[in-house]
Amino acid sequence: MNSRIKRLAVAALATATATLGLTVANPAPASAAMTICYNTSQAPSYAGIANQAASIWNNATTNLTLTANCGTNLRIYQITGGGSYAQRTSLGNGRVYIDTQQAAQYSPLRIMTHEIGHILGLPDNYNGNCAILMSGGSAGTSCTNPYPSTTEANRVSSLFAGTLSANDRRSSTGSQVFKDSWPGLLSVG
Repeated sequence: MNSRIKRLAVAALATATATLGLTVANPAPASAAMTICYNTSQAPSYAGIANQAASIWNNATTNLTLTANCGTNLRIYQITGGGSYAQRTSLGNGRVYIDTQQAAQYSPLRIMTHEIGHILGLPDNYNGNCAILMSGGSAGTSCTNPYPSTTEANRVSSLFAGTLSANDRRSSTGSQVFKDSWPGLLSVG
């Protein structure tokens, strides 16, 4: 069917439904990805690393996009001492704290991507496996893998699509502080 005939058929259908007093609902557009705006103004020396971590999550998941400096869903702070950690206030919202001392021993990009993972709904998984991003520092200082596993990325995508069970969503979306993902500083001696 050529495009002119299609246009005529659509016009005829519209005229017929209007004449009969019927309304035809337009199909809803496909859902857009949720945008999570992150702000690095309190961690200027980690802005580039935050951008890399955001790119990793953007490429690994669907249903969400992390964007720099468009708001404050996610605030990133630079601290010295006390360890890196995340404080999720709700799914996609919270604060990430990057400890400069810890980032000198562990991969800063792995730390950043891991802590953002908490904001995106993932729990810690202290299994020591470097291929699992949420294993955090349990994989040791030699582990520099900043990429979520397929299982981790799929879970985040499912959380943002709203396709997990109520119990799974509840455990992944509420307010929570994630500390101790990274072992204490190694002593040099």
